[in-house]
Amino acid sequence: MQLIKITVSSAVLASCLLLLGCKAGGDHPGVEYAPNMYHSVAYEPLSQITDESAGTWVNSLDNGRGEYFNSNQYNQYKMNLRLPPANTVRRTANGWLPYRAGNDTISLRAADKLINPLDSTEAVLLQGKFYYEAYCQHCHGAKAGGDGLVAQGAKIDGVDHSAYPGVANLKGDAYQNITEGHIFHVITYGKGLMGAHGSQVSPEDRWKIAKYVKSLQKK
Repeated sequence: MQLIKITVSSAVLASCLLLLGCKAGGDHPGVEYAPNMYHSVAYEPLSQITDESAGTWVNSLDNGRGEYFNSNQYNQYKMNLRLPPANTVRRTANGWLPYRAGNDTISLRAADKLINPLDSTEAVLLQGKFYYEAYCQHCHGAKAGGDGLVAQGAKIDGVDHSAYPGVANLKGDAYQNITEGHIFHVITYGKGLMGAHGSQVSPEDRWKIAKYVKSLQKK
């Protein structure tokens, strides 16, 4: 019995010492349980430190590098992102310039005359369907009838989420004559209850969604 008491007391004492070792304060940082979580090396896109020993004194990882080293090891020049040259404009993958129309009623009316640069091929429609399901279906519904889960309300993980009224029924009479340019513009800037999606969906994919929406209106 005495041996058991001594063993338990030793275990408690060891636990206390271990916990005391985790205490941090002043110049003592304490013991790091998972140093990778505290010292993950994130690339700073607009800076480049090529000296692998920079910040060695603050790096507790055994990786032979300093904490401040942040050059891209997978680039032959070890370069990170650089600021674009002055007076240049980023083009899309297809070489298109950014959509420059404004977010106002005049620009919305002008967008009606925009011509979709993509052809109505099966591949374009399939890709449009994919992006529609990713970005639009939850509100507008699988067939664009304005009956998505957001519009109807749904129970998710046992919690009731109320309906969100006013989602556009894109197959309704009021929307039958909207053009692909109109759809593209609204996806870009949003309208009414719909928020802007220009930062989430590329111009090419917005045009694909517009193609697919018009195909749904014919069904």
